[in-house]
Amino acid sequence: MANLNVTIPALKLNDGASIPMLAYGVGTAWGKKEESKLDQAIVDGVKTAIKLGYYHLDGAESYKNETELGQGIKESGVDRSKLFVTTKVWEPTGEAGDIERALKQSLKKLQLDYVDLYLIHSPFWAKSEQDLQNTWAEMEAVQRAGLAKTIGVSNYRPQDLEAVLKTANVIPAVNQIEFHPYLQRVETLEFNKKHGIATTAYGPLTAVTKAAPGPVDDVFPGLEKKYAVSAGEISLRWCIDQDVVPITTSSKEQRLSDYLRATTFKLTPAEIKQINEAGQQKHFRGFWEKKFGAESRL
Repeated sequence: MANLNVTIPALKLNDGASIPMLAYGVGTAWGKKEESKLDQAIVDGVKTAIKLGYYHLDGAESYKNETELGQGIKESGVDRSKLFVTTKVWEPTGEAGDIERALKQSLKKLQLDYVDLYLIHSPFWAKSEQDLQNTWAEMEAVQRAGLAKTIGVSNYRPQDLEAVLKTANVIPAVNQIEFHPYLQRVETLEFNKKHGIATTAYGPLTAVTKAAPGPVDDVFPGLEKKYAVSAGEISLRWCIDQDVVPITTSSKEQRLSDYLRATTFKLTPAEIKQINEAGQQKHFRGFWEKKFGAESRL
């Protein structure tokens, strides 16, 4: 079932690295409550994704399954240089050397010498602007040490990024956020683009899964028929056509294979606008609702 004829496009980052524009994530449903016991299903899921051509793999310390992600990578037999591996630090303590310790622990579980992308999972642990700045300086240090090729953030709002940029020597390369037709994050996307920060998207299928039914249900059928794909694949392509890198997952090999069809067609600007306008009629946030509060559309 391997998609040997499918090529996932890449996006050039502000540090010169290239990031594959469709990723396989081990968060959400794959996340574990305890790290103790190896979950072979996660290992097998990673191997299946890699076999199908998902070379961009997205994990995190907080998912408690970095060991499975690393084992899946090892057992895949694919050369490390071909893979783009992301992980994230959960809640920095602010202590000197904290980020380096966290990353080294992640690397040990992943059985890797470096990650391609290291992210701060969210800004909400920080008690002050200074906390954000100090931790970013530590991120720069692990990049200089070669432990992470590229560094970035996740769930950062414009004000969080502004704080970081005041003292940063390295501009974050990536901001990973929840993004789908019912959460278009216009202000955050514009801020990211203005500063050369790429956007990666978790929850890109939310309009089809968690938030259905909704206004985009009237738009998708015509596009599904035109391009001979599913609403999920339309959702992924909607991200890609806006230079946003979607992260998706599934335990089903056929579904992962089908998602790769998102790389085989392109939406027109009018079709993107149609999805945008329908999506703006409804607001839905699947993650961090309480943390974002009144800013939940940012």
